[in-house]
Amino acid sequence: MADSKTAKLLINNAEFELPVLTPTVGPEVLDIRKLYGQADVFTYDPGFTSTASCDSTITYIDGDAGELWYRGYPIDQLAAKSHYLEVCYLLLYGELPTADQLHDFESRVTRHTMVHEQMHYFFRGFRRDSHPMATMVGVVGAMSAFYHDSTDIGDPWQREVAAIRLIAKLPTIAAMAYKYSIGQPFVYPKNELDYASNFLHMCFSVPAETYHVDPALARAMDRIFTLHADHEQNASTSTVRLAGSSGANPFACIAAGIACLWGPAHGGANQAALEMLREIGTVDNIPEYIAKAKDKNDPFKLMGFGHRVYKNFDPRAKVMKESADEVLDLLGVHNNPTLQVAKELEKIALEDEYFIEKKLYPNVDFYSGIILEAMGFPTSMFTPIFALSRTVGWIAQWKEMIGDPQNKIGRPRQLYIGSLKRDYIDIETR
Repeated sequence: MADSKTAKLLINNAEFELPVLTPTVGPEVLDIRKLYGQADVFTYDPGFTSTASCDSTITYIDGDAGELWYRGYPIDQLAAKSHYLEVCYLLLYGELPTADQLHDFESRVTRHTMVHEQMHYFFRGFRRDSHPMATMVGVVGAMSAFYHDSTDIGDPWQREVAAIRLIAKLPTIAAMAYKYSIGQPFVYPKNELDYASNFLHMCFSVPAETYHVDPALARAMDRIFTLHADHEQNASTSTVRLAGSSGANPFACIAAGIACLWGPAHGGANQAALEMLREIGTVDNIPEYIAKAKDKNDPFKLMGFGHRVYKNFDPRAKVMKESADEVLDLLGVHNNPTLQVAKELEKIALEDEYFIEKKLYPNVDFYSGIILEAMGFPTSMFTPIFALSRTVGWIAQWKEMIGDPQNKIGRPRQLYIGSLKRDYIDIETR
């Protein structure tokens, strides 16, 4: 990152020079850190969509080209050739592991999949009909009450232990939240299963019967985890970084990220997309809803199409579409009305000039919801699965922030448009 260039800013006939930072790849960045001190002005950027809040070496997105890289590796290559825990290692440590490093990492994660037994009682404090995300926010935040030996953010080893624990235990906690919501007993993790298979086993097996995880479904689940592992400075990642900037412990920071992810505009988008497909109902109703989507005066929005960052085809969606086709073929659920609507809607969106002109391509949320429903997950579990997938990205970003010498507590500024100073009026005279 170099700052040999400068930009000149003219404010009230006074000229100020701003350094221009050059990234490895991507748009150049104006450094405004000293602007307030020099010129007594703030910048105004609601949503921070034009503001770089940090420098990072983890994930790169080119929305115009439709590219997503983890540590420089394109997501399609990782989805095709790698698997989730190897991707976790890459995100955490910056390089792909050797065979020995991967074996050691997988062993450490596997040995930490069980949760403290007293956490089982913690679940019983929630209502039976609690949304699994509500349960996860509470339980993950409470991990700091159970694992005191990994909350000191100033100790690199404790940060490492916390990272492994979170990656290992989030599938167990998510599965427990699901089991609790449907009134079934918790299922303990099995160390002989891989990460994705173990999660499916904890979600769908019951003590009374033997459950065999289909390798093809486990592979599809692993791909979902991989495709959602990180996505640069999105809302939940920025939340984790902001919480972490105050010195909060890692479990509190990840709980904050889960809470942010719960929003329907973020992690809940795949649930919203599937609910929209159900609302459409049948293929015959699609033209009516397409017309509603094109009508500027109609509040209806097509969920699962387009993306805040990608102005091209979401690279994750290409991979997810392949998985969707494989899973649907395997399970033989093509006659499902919701899935028929999805397929026809996808076809129209890829051919209709309105969608092409506005670059409203099906995104990762459109396909992931289809896959998860076909696997047997209720929509209430879609966002918890997203959360456990994204945990490694949050941790990698958090660890990077903790180690950044430029790190300081987050403090956005504002454009105040409220009342001028006024004197308090006693209630008798108002």
